Parts: sequence; structure tokens; C-alpha cells
Amino acid sequence: MKISATIITCDEERNIARAIESLRCCDEILVLDSGSVDRTVEMATKLGARVVESPWQGFAKQKNLAAAQASYDWIFSLDADEALSEALEAEIWQLKKNGPQFDAYTMPRMAQYLGRWILHSGWYPDRKPRLYDRRKATWVGDFVHESVQVNGTVGHLKSNLLHHTCESISEHLRSLDRYTTLAAQEVVSHNQKVDWPNLMLEPLWTFLRTYFLQLGFLDGLEGLTIAYMAATYTFLKYAKARNMSP
Repeated sequence: MKISATIITCDEERNIARAIESLRCCDEILVLDSGSVDRTVEMATKLGARVVESPWQGFAKQKNLAAAQASYDWIFSLDADEALSEALEAEIWQLKKNGPQFDAYTMPRMAQYLGRWILHSGWYPDRKPRLYDRRKATWVGDFVHESVQVNGTVGHLKSNLLHHTCESISEHLRSLDRYTTLAAQEVVSHNQKVDWPNLMLEPLWTFLRTYFLQLGFLDGLEGLTIAYMAATYTFLKYAKARNMSP
């Protein structure tokens, strides 16, 4: 079992070294870059990754293109702001030794937000199928929240994938603006009607669900911030969609 790790990038010099250095269990690291103007390509190349450049086509299409460019059928798809934990790396080494029993594998993803590891708020365990046989799986999703669709069996790894998210609230706000625009485009593309309940009640419900039902209050001030930002995301998604609609 040989594994190609794929990472899609654009201006990720802050994260790329950590991501690549965590992939010692993979037999190839392929970075698909979409026009970085910082040192991402230079750093990835120095760390032994094979870099392919391609214009941005959207998250799912970009990840499928990276998988198609890989040398091996087994793909570990890693975002630039993620890294394998040592326990997950050891688990994959063992999987390679024993051979795969499934067509894809999920793993829990644990996020670090404002310097704190988040264990509630709907953010954990956040299982993601990231290790898969490209002959049995593909990325889907036109705008945002892309996911792996598996046409086969799915197994589950125990150890954490580490997600290094926003280091500041300002960074989170910039990300929020970008992703709510994509989410709004998705709403418009589905011809979904935006009414006042979408703008008033859904953000409130999002906050209550995140902070209380998903135990965000156990994540301290960071949990309160996540709940507030989740509500803001919901409001901005619908407000932008309403503004985009003819």
C-alpha cells in the first residue's frame, strides 16, 4: 500500500512546512498550487514535495485534480492548515503494514482555535474521510463544504488529524467574509428563496445549538466566540444570497 499525500495551496507559507513534515508515512507528497505569490512553492519544493501549478477551479475540482496527478491510487488529502498527529501517523504506518480492509478511512479532526484545542461546539470529533482509494472515491461540492463521496466501504481510524485554524479574531472575520460569499452563491445556485426567518431565526438557532446543545460553553471564551461567529456566518450567508438574487 503506497500513499500519495495531496495538498492544495495558495499563499500558505505560514502552514506548509508543518503540513509536509507531518506526512512521513506517505510515499509521495504532491502540492497543487493555484498562484501563490509568497514562499509556498519554494518551501514545498525544498521539503521534497512535487509541486504542480494550476489555476483555481474550486475546492472539490482542485482536490480531484491533485488526486489525478498523484502517482499512487491511495490518496491522503490534507489541507495546508492541517497536520497528522504522531498517533495518526503511527496508525497509518500500521495500516500500510497490514494492508487496507476498506476503500476509504475517516479520522477525527481536532481544531485549534485562538490557541485552544476545541473539544465541543460541534467542532469535535468532526470525522473526515481523508484517506481513500481514488478509484472508489471522489470530491464533490461546487462552492463550499466539499466532501469525499465514497463508492465502497468506509473504515474508521482512531487518532486525530490536527486542524490549525484562526490565530486571531481578525483572521476569522476575513475567512468568514470569503466563505459566506461562497455559501451564498451556493444558495442562489439552488434557487433557494431567502425569507425573514432565514435572516432572523436561523442565526439565533445556530447560536443556541452551538453554545448549549453542542456544549460550546465548555470551550470557554473561545466556545462563546465560535457560537457567535457561527450565527454571524448563517446571517451573512442568507443576507448575501438575498443581495445576489435578481
